[in-house]
Amino acid sequence: MQLKPIDSPELLHVVAGWLGQKENYQWLDFGDGKQIVSPEWLKIMTQRDTYFIRVWTSDEGTPIGVAGLDSVNRLFKTGRFWFVAGDKAFRGRGYSTRAAAGVLTLAFRDLGLQAVTSWAVDTDPPNPSVGIAMRLNFRIIGRQRRCHYIDGQAYDRLWMDLLASEHKEL
Repeated sequence: MQLKPIDSPELLHVVAGWLGQKENYQWLDFGDGKQIVSPEWLKIMTQRDTYFIRVWTSDEGTPIGVAGLDSVNRLFKTGRFWFVAGDKAFRGRGYSTRAAAGVLTLAFRDLGLQAVTSWAVDTDPPNPSVGIAMRLNFRIIGRQRRCHYIDGQAYDRLWMDLLASEHKEL
């Protein structure tokens, strides 16, 4: 598995395609309720210091997901983490966990961040993102109630954080 920047128009369109699928964007919020990301907006995101985005590949080099941080603040050494498994054919093989750990390593080591937050929609059955976060040593720090809507139904968000000192490379 490799972590790569979005460095070509083709990759930009692949990632925007994943982020434009309802099965993915319904779990996201890029601020002000923005869930669907166009290729143009994604390109802008890749050029801003407040975002850090990487595509992960299969072991064979096929792009299969995207992980990143938004709200990166170098002064306060913080950021908010998110990820999307783009190609569902690779689900359940540990790629998301490995990719998330890799992006967090880059965030702490290369960007100098000291604290990263994340949130996941609290569902029944449990959202797999929560399990991945727990395997990566995130701690649940709170619940934002009835704040995320999917198909008209309100869900809670579980807020989590991870300190640089708690991160373990995989």
